[in-house]
Amino acid sequence: MAQTKRKRKTRHRGNAAGMVEVRGRTGRPGDPAPGTKKGGALRTDRLDREPTWRSAANRSAIATILFVVVITVVQRNPAIALAFGIPMFFLYTGLGFYTDRWVYQRRMAKRKGGGGAGRKAKV
Repeated sequence: MAQTKRKRKTRHRGNAAGMVEVRGRTGRPGDPAPGTKKGGALRTDRLDREPTWRSAANRSAIATILFVVVITVVQRNPAIALAFGIPMFFLYTGLGFYTDRWVYQRRMAKRKGGGGAGRKAKV
């Protein structure tokens, strides 16, 4: 009896390790959608913003929560963890803000002057 359905030939996809390698984009890249930026532009926008106390407090809150959880697990006493956690929150906030401000000022000075402080000019 003759075969009524033709078998479709499928291309072998993948190499010996089973990885399928995609050819990639071959056409011209399209224009980005309005309101979106490329990845590098987003990073530079974030780095060019002046640091705020709010951002430092948010980061220190996350760090303090982790700190309190670890101390609670180690000491098995949440009161001790909170006693250490509250001052750590303020310490982390201040250190975080002033570190961010130092990095920001250094970045702006480097951009403005073309070089950073403490670097020797090439001869």
